[in-house]
Amino acid sequence: MANLKIKLVKSLNGRLEKHIATAASLGLKKIGQVTIQPDNVQTRGKIAKIGYLLQVTEVE
Repeated sequence: MANLKIKLVKSLNGRLEKHIATAASLGLKKIGQVTIQPDNVQTRGKIAKIGYLLQVTEVE
């Protein structure tokens, strides 16, 4: 199964509380942080919600 490399590229300041919580659930708190998450429905849903804050690439 493939994984996704997710990087926070925009600030969480002034964002909706739900969006901040979604970023935290992905393990992202500061700009530039990177996390590797499994490519599944739950992760894709989180990315869809706050995709405007993220840079996502697929890794093997």
